Amino acid sequence: MVALLTIQFFPVDYNQGETVPPTDFMFVNNVPATVEKSLRVSCYDCHSNNTNYPWYNKIQPVAWFLEDHIVEGKKELNFNEWGDFSDRRKTSKLRSIISQIEDDQMPLASYTFIHRDAKFSKSEKKEIIEYMTQLKKSL
Repeated sequence: MVALLTIQFFPVDYNQGETVPPTDFMFVNNVPATVEKSLRVSCYDCHSNNTNYPWYNKIQPVAWFLEDHIVEGKKELNFNEWGDFSDRRKTSKLRSIISQIEDDQMPLASYTFIHRDAKFSKSEKKEIIEYMTQLKKSL
């Protein structure tokens, strides 16, 4: 009990930026409103510089677990840095996004278990995959 209480005094660095940079995926691309909404709800908490934290992020060790996911997610893809990527890297990321959405690897099941609205419907998946495929072809 003492250990559980003690670890509460070791907070995480929150992933909350003040502004959205001009290199953000949504600014760089002409993203349809429905795709933008889906990406913001399902992807941006772990793949951007501005996470919308749930109430339970104040409790350790849960906060460490969440922060690890965010750090790893941003290492893999940070939508806020999209405009800085080369076309080759964008193509690679788009291929990966498409594949992971098709295979139901993203968003993570551990995320959608709590955030039910983040799970893509069949129509959302289809629309996102079609958009990402068109974007990849245009590079």
